[in-house]
Amino acid sequence: MTQAPAAPKDRRRQHDREIIALAVPAFGALVAEPLFVMVDSAVVGHLGTPQLAGLGVAAALLMTAVSIFVFLAYATTAAVARRVGAGDLAAAIRQGMDGIWLALLLGVVVIAVTLPTAPWLVQLFGASDTAAPYATTYLRISSLGIPAMLVVLAATGVLRGLQDTRTPLYVAIGGFAANAALNVGLVYGAGLGVAGSAWGTVIAQCAMAAAYLIVVVRGARRHGASLRPDTVGIRASAQAGAPLLVRTLSLRAVLLIATAVAARLGDTDIAAHQIVLSLWNLMSFALDAIAIAGQSIIGRYLGADDAEGARQACRRMVQWGAAAGVVLGILVVVSRPFFIPLFTSDQAVQDTLLPALLVVAVSQPIAGIVFVLDGVLMGAGDGRYLAGAMLVTLAVFAPVALLVPAFGGGLTTLWLAMTLMMTVRMLTLWLRARSGRWIVTGATR
Repeated sequence: MTQAPAAPKDRRRQHDREIIALAVPAFGALVAEPLFVMVDSAVVGHLGTPQLAGLGVAAALLMTAVSIFVFLAYATTAAVARRVGAGDLAAAIRQGMDGIWLALLLGVVVIAVTLPTAPWLVQLFGASDTAAPYATTYLRISSLGIPAMLVVLAATGVLRGLQDTRTPLYVAIGGFAANAALNVGLVYGAGLGVAGSAWGTVIAQCAMAAAYLIVVVRGARRHGASLRPDTVGIRASAQAGAPLLVRTLSLRAVLLIATAVAARLGDTDIAAHQIVLSLWNLMSFALDAIAIAGQSIIGRYLGADDAEGARQACRRMVQWGAAAGVVLGILVVVSRPFFIPLFTSDQAVQDTLLPALLVVAVSQPIAGIVFVLDGVLMGAGDGRYLAGAMLVTLAVFAPVALLVPAFGGGLTTLWLAMTLMMTVRMLTLWLRARSGRWIVTGATR
């Protein structure tokens, strides 16, 4: 009788250990990814303003492509984790290989589209006449590395599904170091300029993809999994990823609308908005790390037919998400006198920035719950609901945000609309989590 209450506590401790073991390395890998662009910018920036402007346009296009195809990681994580939970590692790796083959096929298609249309894409993004040639050069060369970038996404999903977030961290660190060295050597040592920066990034990305493939191929041989492309499996991976693609595009639309509205408010507001958005994205890395742990853990529990374990893990991760949001919000408030001057010395921008930043700080617990529930439902393979929920959120947010300038609202009002968006997301995800309809056990959904 005295030991009965200890079981839930032991289960919570088990969940805590699993979350920490997966989330901490995942956070490191997530932070390492945007450092690629920062290194390129730092190296190219010394070549001149047109070169840096060209890099900025090309990098925006490339990052958009990567964000669109992030479903390769999400869908693969959920599918592989289910197989792991079912105890079938060979099928788990086979499932992962289907995602990798899909990534390669998509990468080839993107190259075929990007190479001939690069000048038009650069012009579409508003590059100046002096920056456009550099942007076109960087984009065309970098597009050759897109298949490697997509393979990295899919292979990262494989390893996350296998409950391994340490290897992606090590690969990300190695890729960052290689990219930095290659950029300096090719841009200045070889005198290749912007082209050297692009080639350095392509080589680093290909090396990262090769490292992932070595790990996956070794696992496949160890467990007797086939490495050959399977049409049925590739098609299934594409079908599983399609709803997540809709979700991602809807989320991107929200962010684009917010930036467009901020631009209409004036130079001061758009400058302050970019600072707030940058901090918002930085905090999202911490919350997304918990969501990644959720994808892996939930998929494994459902694959093992442990519905109650999945429910308990979901509850615990929601607590983690809310707590992380509270901590991040407090950090923003406490540290604001120190980091705001680092971004701008313009008093008008600082005055516009501060109230919007406080809105973001207060809303972080909501964001924490949203990220975690998003990860839980992804881990459950509940992509269709996630797509529908995000479309509903976009339908609520878009008219509210677009009316901000019409009614004389400023940046703070816009970020209140962003908080409304996150609240709608939280409600839609919470209703689904509470319903239990996402709990579908077995090796496949």
